[in-house]
Amino acid sequence: MNKRILISIIALVVPLIFDVGMAQQKPISEKNSTIDQPRMEKVSMGILHLYGPGGPLGPMEECGNAFSERTGTSIKITTGIPHQWIEQAKQKGELIFEGAEYMLNDFMRTYPGIVDESSITGLFARSTSILVRKGNPKNIRALSDLAKDGIRVLTVTQEKMEEVYGHIPGIQYNLVTSVLTGAMAARTWKTTPDLDAWITYESWHYALKDQTERVQISDRERIFRITPIAVIRTSKNMESVKEFVNFLKSDEAHKIFQKWGWK
Repeated sequence: MNKRILISIIALVVPLIFDVGMAQQKPISEKNSTIDQPRMEKVSMGILHLYGPGGPLGPMEECGNAFSERTGTSIKITTGIPHQWIEQAKQKGELIFEGAEYMLNDFMRTYPGIVDESSITGLFARSTSILVRKGNPKNIRALSDLAKDGIRVLTVTQEKMEEVYGHIPGIQYNLVTSVLTGAMAARTWKTTPDLDAWITYESWHYALKDQTERVQISDRERIFRITPIAVIRTSKNMESVKEFVNFLKSDEAHKIFQKWGWK
């Protein structure tokens, strides 16, 4: 073959081979293009299941979101009366929280062996207050005003405010509506506008800011109760639970609770 013809053939074939090679490599490069780039989404580290009443739900949710953002571990919270969620908690629960220490004691008496008693931790305290309607139309300024004629007071069995009622002679005649839990009371407050006042934890005002105003109770008359948590014995994510408990005890978590009415 003539050398010129051979050189011409090589000159034509080599670019063609190079183009084909590049064409073959391009899809592979595109397919793998994300491998060498940092992934922006957070890798899931699992889910922690928490159970408790509706009162501490606001700060617990906010703490859960902050913890999830930091660690990638999701926090799922189920609230309600214990008999509504106890079987689920036995199967996949990690942590119980309660509105007060006596509530956790009641839970442990009713459902013995569910939580690890050595893990019980008291978080932060909240105090009692009087919640009234926006604008305080009945001009309620103190506990004694709740015993006046025509004042209609909402009570919550589970909150056990008898110690506060003891400072109000005659209050029993104005306790017109009673419900079991704080969450039920919040719903009742929204749907029963003729209720004038509710002696409860100050934190409920922060959950019902559009429907309530606070009337402070004197130091002598108000009570403080701590929000406790306890680890469920059968938790399958013990390391993550301990990490979350440590977060709940932190200054950052305390500031979140303070936003919701805790001290």
